[in-house]
Amino acid sequence: MWRYLVGGIGGVAMVAGGWLMWSGASPSARAANALSSPAIAATTAPAPQDAPAVLPEAPERSREQKRFDRYDKDRDARITREEYLASRRKAFAKLDTDGDGRLSFDEWSIKTRERFATADRDRSGTLTSAEFATTAPKRKPPRPACRCPEPAPVVDD
Repeated sequence: MWRYLVGGIGGVAMVAGGWLMWSGASPSARAANALSSPAIAATTAPAPQDAPAVLPEAPERSREQKRFDRYDKDRDARITREEYLASRRKAFAKLDTDGDGRLSFDEWSIKTRERFATADRDRSGTLTSAEFATTAPKRKPPRPACRCPEPAPVVDD
């Protein structure tokens, strides 16, 4: 609930900031107005034109750090036996269809049996090579590397 509230407030703040940026005078007009008042011009220093904008960077987390964080549910920097086995318990509960706490061969092999039944289109009890080809696991295509275009240079009029 809090993340939605904070996200909404952040969105409103971004819209308000954008409106203030675009509705105000141009930077050159503001600089001319600021320098026209001697009291203000004496107290403000001009901004350096060659200063590069440095953006803060989040530290790069390794694959193992991300994996550790997925298991460490209570975020105490330790993985208990229960946290380590939680994913296996969920997988077991999905397979244990009758809920007796025991996994029979039929419960364990249900996906394989369903896949065989779906592939055996002629219901002969055997798979031809064409039918067997339909049982191949579906693989996700590799994600292409980002090919972002270079930003256009900013031209001041």
